Amino acid sequence: MPAKNTLKQYLENGYYHIYNRGVEKRIIFQDDQDYKVFLSYLKDYLEPKDEIGLRKILEKSPWIEKDKIIKKLTMNNFSDKINLLAYCLMPNHFHLLIKQKTRRAIEQFMKSLATRYVIYFNKRYKRVGGLFQDVYKAVLVNTDEQLLHISRYIHSNPTSSSYKGDSLQEYPYSSLAGYLGEWEAKWLKTKEILDFLSNIYKNFSYKNFILDKEIEQKSFVLIESFKLD
Repeated sequence: MPAKNTLKQYLENGYYHIYNRGVEKRIIFQDDQDYKVFLSYLKDYLEPKDEIGLRKILEKSPWIEKDKIIKKLTMNNFSDKINLLAYCLMPNHFHLLIKQKTRRAIEQFMKSLATRYVIYFNKRYKRVGGLFQDVYKAVLVNTDEQLLHISRYIHSNPTSSSYKGDSLQEYPYSSLAGYLGEWEAKWLKTKEILDFLSNIYKNFSYKNFILDKEIEQKSFVLIESFKLD
């Protein structure tokens, strides 16, 4: 029997909770550099590519720099196919909340992201073989309320880990700070979920939505089926 959420229903303009973890639950982000490399790959794939600017830089660059720029020019880019709505990276797993605009965009995006990170990780730690536990899991989100509460679940992940920070807002490897207005990036799309929040919980800020205990209980029921196997 296939593992839970490995059989995927791909829909154009569909919303998905994507997650995966290390094989045998092993650590996949060993230090700050690993987290930052994975985030840099998200940026590379999801930030709109400035081809005109890159070509101008290419013309003026010394030969030693040209390879890097050519790689950026030829690299896959999914900015017109994928919207990243939320993310959280934990030591042995990650969560992404994604809207795909075309039917197979997630499949292509996740293959590029996972392959590139495994190559980096294996080279850095002098290992061979697979890093992730099977293929990624993908759960189709059916309602606006589900979407909102899955974002809450993703951003609340550090509370159930060994993270020793004082608050969720301080966790550096999730998109929560983007939702609280502390930073912004072209490759993270917060507007859709914040609009849903203002429609469903009219008097709540996103911070209150994350911390409210009554909402926590409701959220637990709504997202139970989205947890890791």
